[in-house]
Amino acid sequence: MASFTNQATLSYNGLTVSSNTVTGQMISPLSLTKTAGEELYAPGDTLSYVISLVNDGTASYDGLSLSDDLGGYPVGAGVAYPLAYVEGSVRYFINGVPQPAPAVTPGGPLSVTGLSVPAGGNAMLVYETEVTAAAPLTAGSVITNTATVTGAGLAAPLTASAEITVQTGAELSVVKSLFPATVAQNGQLSYTFTIQNAGNEEAGAEAGVTISDLFDPLLKNVSASLNGQPLSLGTDYSYDAVSGQFSTTAGRITVPAATYAQTASTGDWTVTPGEAVLTVTGTV
Repeated sequence: MASFTNQATLSYNGLTVSSNTVTGQMISPLSLTKTAGEELYAPGDTLSYVISLVNDGTASYDGLSLSDDLGGYPVGAGVAYPLAYVEGSVRYFINGVPQPAPAVTPGGPLSVTGLSVPAGGNAMLVYETEVTAAAPLTAGSVITNTATVTGAGLAAPLTASAEITVQTGAELSVVKSLFPATVAQNGQLSYTFTIQNAGNEEAGAEAGVTISDLFDPLLKNVSASLNGQPLSLGTDYSYDAVSGQFSTTAGRITVPAATYAQTASTGDWTVTPGEAVLTVTGTV
């Protein structure tokens, strides 16, 4: 929809009088919608988008161009793009019938040219994008990308946007280490479990995080600590000295969310996982 204004001038006896200004709206018979195929995103995801053009008019629109800003946002002196077009993914339909792929310039922003919409008909573009390192990952982050259609016969560019929200949750991994690697009989041995959280949400007590292990050889005189703080047998963990089965109490271990930092020059985000360290020590 485009606005226009108009004002008249009255002249008489060498005098000039201006009328009031009137404002109107020019409605285009061509409409544009954009739909995201997914509601959530995570690093490296492939996301699909659907562009729909509907022509309610009696004349066709030809030679239209589509631009998609791929969610670009300013960073420093440049622009960071949280989405990147997946090469060769575009599909083009007129009235539901597949058409040859249009010309695509994949960079930021994405550009598609040579589109047509028949009178009383519709055209649809479907294409895929990949989440880049410039996509924000903190909880609540949103990528908004906007499509703009321009071309002859349009009173003004048509725009439509779609939003997707970052996936929220914990993403845990664990690495086990042994010290010393060589131990004498009746010597002391320590197992260290480093639990990392690459997600944007804490793994709190409600997550029920548990570390279980079956120690072989059996450990005697077992003690355990979490982040350097002693744990209590029976309350914080259990250990069966006959079978060697060790387990922490569900929810006793919590792992903080990751933290994120953005590189000013590129817009890329780096992830520092949250961490919890469990140490179990005994004699063999």
